Amino acid sequence: MSTLELKVPPPVVALLIAAAVWLLSSLVPVLDVPSFIRITLAVLIALLGGAFSLAGVFSFRRAKTTVNPMKPEQASSLVTTGVYTITRNPMYVGLLLVLVGWAAFLSSVVALAGPVAFFLYIGRFQIAPEERVLSKMFGPKYIEYQTKVRRWL
Repeated sequence: MSTLELKVPPPVVALLIAAAVWLLSSLVPVLDVPSFIRITLAVLIALLGGAFSLAGVFSFRRAKTTVNPMKPEQASSLVTTGVYTITRNPMYVGLLLVLVGWAAFLSSVVALAGPVAFFLYIGRFQIAPEERVLSKMFGPKYIEYQTKVRRWL
């Protein structure tokens, strides 16, 4: 069993939040934003999010370490290069950006609660426990990395 407190994988959390804000935003008036602007903005933000997430996955694969966020104790190496010089959590940044893109697509102020909820939830139930595991596994090397690279952006 994993040492993490979160029992639901982060992509599933993002999907559940996306569904919830879609439901909530259907109950309130939407902002009057032209479709072209709304859709273009949503797609660009979501693509940026996808790029962050994929860059994180590719960096882990290149380092031949686990990509499974539920089992950080299976990490075979500490990845600090590539996108990991910009953020310690590019896969979560990517999911957050996809949710921001979804909020832009929905064109509802209520939908902005989704990225906020994801940020708070993942920070508490995924990232904090994950960082405790990585600190134990990689010691001073991980602590030094934390001082050099921000958790988000």
